[in-house]
Amino acid sequence: MNPTTRLHRAGQSLWLDHIDRRLLASGKLQRYIDELSVTGLTSNPTIYHKAISQSEAYDQRIREGHESGLSSEDIFFGLAIDDLQQAADVFKAIHERSSGVDGFVSLEVSPLLADDTEGTIEQAKRLHAEAQRPNLFIKIPGTPAGLPAIEEATFAGVPVNVTLLFTVDHYLAAADAYMRGLERRLEADLDTAVRSVASVFLSRWDVAVADEVAPESRNRLGLAVGHDAYRAYRELLDSDRWQRLANHGARAQRLLYASTGTKDPAAPDTLYVSGFASPNTVNTLPEATLLAFADHGEVPAMLPRDGGDAAEVLDSFRAQGIDLQALGERLQREGAEAFTKSWRDLMELISAGG
Repeated sequence: MNPTTRLHRAGQSLWLDHIDRRLLASGKLQRYIDELSVTGLTSNPTIYHKAISQSEAYDQRIREGHESGLSSEDIFFGLAIDDLQQAADVFKAIHERSSGVDGFVSLEVSPLLADDTEGTIEQAKRLHAEAQRPNLFIKIPGTPAGLPAIEEATFAGVPVNVTLLFTVDHYLAAADAYMRGLERRLEADLDTAVRSVASVFLSRWDVAVADEVAPESRNRLGLAVGHDAYRAYRELLDSDRWQRLANHGARAQRLLYASTGTKDPAAPDTLYVSGFASPNTVNTLPEATLLAFADHGEVPAMLPRDGGDAAEVLDSFRAQGIDLQALGERLQREGAEAFTKSWRDLMELISAGG
């Protein structure tokens, strides 16, 4: 049994952080499902910029869109929905077998809406309606403007992948927004089984402090942040507030470990996979990381529900002068700016014909 299958059987979902039409047309995605226990995938503007710029598979659709007078944004969402509908259908059996817990794909709203709550709500509803797939998440950033959009989308029955979370406070704010949406559904006598995941970004922490901490502290901060988020996740699931919702049919907003490709060439290429082995969570893996883990990954004991030594490790970074709260806020802002830049680059690429 390969390491990815062992991790899957231990209770963690492995989602591919990648999509392009060649992945779908070649049958590679199905092989990853069958052989590597992949049970979902995610997309973002950076992934699509790479897919479109490195393949001719999208060129005809882009030309047809321009000939029809469509905007670059409309062309993009049209081709992305086509891809993700196909991918959602590939994962349909997993989605049904898991009673709607797993087997999801994700489509992100325009990053230009990061500070526009109403615009985010409107686009999230529209994209999910157009996709017509129950196992398609709409990605909404967990920024201050995104939080009320998460609540409103959840209340409307739109499954949400909350993105751009960095700190435990970010995660808890996203969880609160999700639960408010469910509580409103409960009061309105609506089904509370609206799925969600909360994506906490991890490797960027280590990149940010690499030159500011002692050598022995390198590549430890992302793990500690993720472990502390897992503690908060488990505590939330034990709370009276969540248990009330669960009693009315709600399912956990699963914690998702994002940005798990190792950035430091001196660190293990499976660092953020082995390091986050934990049940009822998701790890999104770049393709190279997935293949590396399948080849030589190790599945350790599951994370302790209290986060292990996370608090101790985080304190050691504070002792080195790292303001973790301020850094987390900075990383979220920079993440939003990076997604916006990728989006503008993507729109320019489509405008130029792919």
